[in-house]
Amino acid sequence: MEQQAKKIERQTCDVLVIGGGPAGTTVAPLLAEKGYKVVLLEKARHPRFHIGESLLPANLPLFERLGIADQVKAIGMEKWGAEFVSPQHDMSQTFHFADAWDKSMPHAYQVKRAEFDTILIRNAADKGVEVHENCKAKAVDFQADDTAVVSAQHDDGREVEWQARFVVDASGRDTFLANRFQIKHRNPKHNSSAIYGHFSGAKRHDGQAEGNITIFWFDHGWFWFIPMMNDVTSIGMVTWPYYMKTIGERSLEQFLRDGIAMCPGLAERLKDAKLETKVEATGNFSYVSERNHGANYLLLGDAYAFIDPVFSSGVMLAMNSGVIGAEAIDTCLKTPAKAAAALKRFDALMKHGPKEFSWFIYRVTNPIMRDFFMYPKNIFRVKEALLSVLAGDIFGKTPIWRSIWMFKVLYYLANIFQPKRAFMGWKRRNFNIRPVDVPPVYNA
Repeated sequence: MEQQAKKIERQTCDVLVIGGGPAGTTVAPLLAEKGYKVVLLEKARHPRFHIGESLLPANLPLFERLGIADQVKAIGMEKWGAEFVSPQHDMSQTFHFADAWDKSMPHAYQVKRAEFDTILIRNAADKGVEVHENCKAKAVDFQADDTAVVSAQHDDGREVEWQARFVVDASGRDTFLANRFQIKHRNPKHNSSAIYGHFSGAKRHDGQAEGNITIFWFDHGWFWFIPMMNDVTSIGMVTWPYYMKTIGERSLEQFLRDGIAMCPGLAERLKDAKLETKVEATGNFSYVSERNHGANYLLLGDAYAFIDPVFSSGVMLAMNSGVIGAEAIDTCLKTPAKAAAALKRFDALMKHGPKEFSWFIYRVTNPIMRDFFMYPKNIFRVKEALLSVLAGDIFGKTPIWRSIWMFKVLYYLANIFQPKRAFMGWKRRNFNIRPVDVPPVYNA
């Protein structure tokens, strides 16, 4: 009887998707609509807490494509711009998405990820995806016949093996395949940790600016201030490893509060606020995998790479990877002769997003780059192009790239004309990102 209870169930499908976040719940319904049998495994049960609550205008066309635009609108706080506050400048700077090159995407949303991700995974099920929640992928075995067998376990102990023609790793920071292939590496050009929680009673701006995200820079990194519906505001401190190590005997909550106290502008907006959730931390925030695909598998979104959340690009890049991933898989399964070309295109597009955002992320703490952000000029339409990047409009036909090139030229020229300042900024950044042994409890 005991042996019967532990019998492994065996099933087949065309595509097996690991992970029920934005990447997995985008690729899965798109493939199901093309007639494939798609199975999605999600280790948790929605709704569940997650950070990454700030979306970009470029997400909105993806919501339309998935048929969930009205549902997201119903739970979203409208976000019309992004505000930057620097301790080295006596004013803040707000970028409005309506001023971007493409004027058709003037706003985005801030969302509670528990609600947002639930909409996505329920939509996948409605579109014909076989969704299994509380079911964790445990192992994968790629077969000689170009199929793959994924072993999974339900929370009640039942074990299942899925034989699939294609495997999609959309497991996020779990990086299911990258860990098993041992191809995940710390990003040598960036290194940060995040400590975060939800507050009520935070002071917001008036009118249309109420939903704007605010980025507060401080001496040891930066904070996010993300207003959401029903008086919930997400506060996060993204900081360098050397500062994370100073936590000592303090609790995560106290460490976060002490950091807030070092940022007067943020402290003022939180002076009457109440912490509503447990403070959590995520370490080793920036990483990249050596590859994002094989003959019969793809790595999407954070399962492939993650840089830094300063420009709120995570959800948009994850969902876009689901769109381009679905196109690549469809080609591989329907016309194998074109598979190599399809995967090459997928690889290029997957690298394009992180590359364009990372150029700014690696330099945004440089004092010269901060001047560019705090005093933007639209010479050669560089401000409009920069706003298009901040809006996530980097995969379409908007002709921003000549202006982005000019922005970079102007930045490099500014460094040449201010060599001492440029050198000190470079030296400080190298100090900030150096590897430091952080207590393992914070390396989530």
